[in-house]
Amino acid sequence: MSSNSFAYNEQSGGGEATELGQEATSTISPSGAFGLFSSDMKKNEDLKQMLESNKDSAKLDAMKRIVGMIAKGKNASELFPAVVKNVASKNIEIKKLVYVYLVRYAEEQQDLALLSISTFQRALKDPNQLIRASALRVLSSIRVPIIVPIMMLAIKEASADLSPYVRKNAAHAIQKLYSLDPEQKEMLIEIIEKLLKDKSTLVAGSVVMAFEEVCPDRIDLIHKNYRKLCNLLVDVEEWGQVVIIHMLTRYARTQFVSPWRQGDVLEDNEKDFYDSDEEQKEKADKRKRPYAMDPDHRLLIRNTKPLLQSRNAAVVMAVAQLYWHIAPKSEAGIISKSLVRLLRSNREVQYIVLQNIATMSIQRKGMFEPYLKSFYVRSTDATMIKILKLEILTNLANEANISTLLREFQTYVKSQDKQFAAATIQTIGRCATSITEVSDTCLNGLVCLLSNRDEIVVAESVVVIKKLLQMQPMQHGEIIKHMAKLLDSITTKLLTQYILNLGKYDQNYDIRDRTRFIRQLIVPNEKSGALSKYAKKIFLAQKPAPLLESPFKDRDHFQLGTLSHTLNTKATGYLELSNWPEVAPDPSVRNVEVIELAKEWTPAGKAKKENPDKKFYSESEEEEDSSESSSDSESESGSESGEDEEDDRSGDSAEDSGESGSEPEAGKGRAATRSRARGRGDSKDVDKEKENSKTSESSSGESSSIEESSSDSESESESESESESRKVTKEKEKKTKQERNPLTKDVSLLDLDDFNLVSTPVALPTPALSPSLIADLEGLNLSATSSVISVSTPVFVPGKTHVLLHRMSGKGLAAHYFFPRQPCIFGDKMVSVQITLNNTTDQKIENIHVGGKKLPMGMQMHVFNPIESLEPAGSITVSMGIDFCDSTQTASFQLCTKDDCFSVNIQPPVGELLLPVAMSEKDFKKEQGMLSGMNETSTTIIAAPQNFASSVILQKIVNVANVGVVPSGQDNIHRFAAKTVHSGSLMLVTVELKEGSTAQLIINTEKTVIGSVLLRELKPVLSQG
Repeated sequence: MSSNSFAYNEQSGGGEATELGQEATSTISPSGAFGLFSSDMKKNEDLKQMLESNKDSAKLDAMKRIVGMIAKGKNASELFPAVVKNVASKNIEIKKLVYVYLVRYAEEQQDLALLSISTFQRALKDPNQLIRASALRVLSSIRVPIIVPIMMLAIKEASADLSPYVRKNAAHAIQKLYSLDPEQKEMLIEIIEKLLKDKSTLVAGSVVMAFEEVCPDRIDLIHKNYRKLCNLLVDVEEWGQVVIIHMLTRYARTQFVSPWRQGDVLEDNEKDFYDSDEEQKEKADKRKRPYAMDPDHRLLIRNTKPLLQSRNAAVVMAVAQLYWHIAPKSEAGIISKSLVRLLRSNREVQYIVLQNIATMSIQRKGMFEPYLKSFYVRSTDATMIKILKLEILTNLANEANISTLLREFQTYVKSQDKQFAAATIQTIGRCATSITEVSDTCLNGLVCLLSNRDEIVVAESVVVIKKLLQMQPMQHGEIIKHMAKLLDSITTKLLTQYILNLGKYDQNYDIRDRTRFIRQLIVPNEKSGALSKYAKKIFLAQKPAPLLESPFKDRDHFQLGTLSHTLNTKATGYLELSNWPEVAPDPSVRNVEVIELAKEWTPAGKAKKENPDKKFYSESEEEEDSSESSSDSESESGSESGEDEEDDRSGDSAEDSGESGSEPEAGKGRAATRSRARGRGDSKDVDKEKENSKTSESSSGESSSIEESSSDSESESESESESESRKVTKEKEKKTKQERNPLTKDVSLLDLDDFNLVSTPVALPTPALSPSLIADLEGLNLSATSSVISVSTPVFVPGKTHVLLHRMSGKGLAAHYFFPRQPCIFGDKMVSVQITLNNTTDQKIENIHVGGKKLPMGMQMHVFNPIESLEPAGSITVSMGIDFCDSTQTASFQLCTKDDCFSVNIQPPVGELLLPVAMSEKDFKKEQGMLSGMNETSTTIIAAPQNFASSVILQKIVNVANVGVVPSGQDNIHRFAAKTVHSGSLMLVTVELKEGSTAQLIINTEKTVIGSVLLRELKPVLSQG
């Protein structure tokens, strides 16, 4: 509404039209003395009324117009009291615009802003990240020393915020607080150190800027974050890239040896007069020693190279200066093409880039010689651009291209731009001094210019010729005679008097002073002192010849691309580049310790001590076979888990146990342990599973030897079985760590593809049975059953986390949880949940544990062991197991510390209540046929054809639900299978593609409630693009 002011004039009879008419007249009326920046009282009164209105629409309209006024440069400061009243508005859009206004005027209206400081503090805890960030910006814009403690506390909290945008604004606020109160430096450095560890690309640039402002000398803070910054550089926003590159350039100059040293040493072959033979030998060894670039040095150069193609000129310039200052000279040439590309930008960019190229071209001409024509002057160039291009052309001049350049210069001399023409004549003089072959040609050309009609060209030519003659007076006698002849027609005395009179009345006081001084020397009078007697000695004394050199010669000691380099003087805040160290500092300071994932599972190891009565094996056997019990018994916290493992082991030891005449017991155990769904099948599948188990056992002899020792324990010694089991345990643990599989060592002895969790409750075997008899029973348990269900590894594990406890609610303790989709080590009916606890305070949090539980009927929970303490900014991941009873009911409990208890909830998505199942297409169809009718739900899906690609469907399905993929012989049918964690009921998902852009989604399961919920979740996912 405020964007187009003319729209109001077109409206008839409205208050807004009248208001705009007043605005228009105010800018041209005598009372509006300040033009656009004058304030119309009536208009502002109208805006105040709108801001005090009860309607959010009116307030929003007023704020839009006020922000529009600020954007146009108009003064809206007198509206501050009316605007600040709306800072507590519940409308999020109004609140955003109010904060935009407050950031602009908080520094000017400090007293009024202080009145609302409590509102800003409350806004720091707002659920909306934009409001939290805006409140911090306003708070840091109030430049009053009295609120420094409040700002410090706000920055500390914001630096630990979950939103990277808020943490970014915390880094910005650090600089403001430091400029307001430098005594807070040490506390701010602690926050900077914490933010430097942040992995968000949004924060990186801002925190490095804060580092450069507050503590640029604390290089030690960068060591651990150096490699991370190098790797994040490509993804950081553009202005952050500029800051990081400049900082890393300074860092590299202090931590790595010079890549130019080798070339410099090899070129220095002259023997110093006073050097002894031993010293010469040391130097020779130094020259022979090959240079090896530090890998971190190479990492920086390699990761900045792609940024030469950035669309931002400042980024390209930053990378160019980095290559110039720290890269080997042989590699620095790649920046020339990128810099020449920037010459197509606007004149401001051209000016800075040409200044840097002028400095580079003095030392390394070869870099820019291929692009000589890019520096030819265009008629549309600004004067300063033309002069800089002339400077570069002069630096690039050599014997090969001087003839071409002189022809260019002849054209430039005729330019209508007199300043440019004069600069061209100076350029010709410099070429004459640097290239002796064309000295005479240049001098003759300059002499010809003395007859030019343009007085500026003649004057400049005389000055340049004078300098050239002073440099070589004996070789150019003819030119001196020629210039002397020009004085024949000029009366020297009258000319001198005329020049002195002009100088006497010149506007420049310096020229007037010089004129008075010279007049007393060369035109003595009665008042002249003794100084006039020595005029000849003063003016005709021997002087050194003038030097014609580049004005950019001495700028190379400033870092390229900086303000100091542009101004050729040290600017405030400039950080000098240090010299390369003779010996590189210790590179190990940049090494970062990697925390092992297995460390997260350490609390699980303590569970077996808490529940000694729920173990499957007897204590005597556990002592004998310690290695096996450490991996297997920990996973059996419930009675059902022991039976499941027994059933699973029976598949591996079926052949080794042989015929033992215990078929009735085996049949009885099978009937008790198999669910109705798993009871279906034929003997062919049993044969296939036996063949598979043979293959797996033959491929790993160690595994089979364990099973043999368990079945023939009477004939083989227990010590051999124990040593073998330890070997296999270690190998399996290594394998799972390498694959970064979240499965722990508790199931490391099992083949994960055959890991079978059966959930039907049965009576536990009595402890009176010997281990060998148990093994025999297990071996016979699978002799006549099918392999319809075999739990497989998850196809995909989504990394989505859920907030369990917000740091604000938890008084600094934050908790997040996610579902790793792995078998739960605490019970086969439980869903594995990983909880990450973070301490966002600056104090240690002690005794973190789970307190009271409020669980629905039948739901069970296995909690993590108490955590003694969590250090400031520390983090730890623990595991829990929850039996949700195949429902999406919420598990409520208390997360407690030493001092407080917080009520938290975990609600599982329906897709996390499943375990993936591997089965054949034939078994799938057979099970699907038995789960028809009331056990089947279906719906039609409409989507674009590209959304029905096999890979797209697979990705969408496994992202929502933890299901396994079933092989399909038809391209238009996709099948997925899973089973519920608690009851083991099958969940069969079918996606059948129809003609056109439709498909049918079918779910077959006994758990119709879960099936319908899963159907509702899958339908929108498959329908959307």
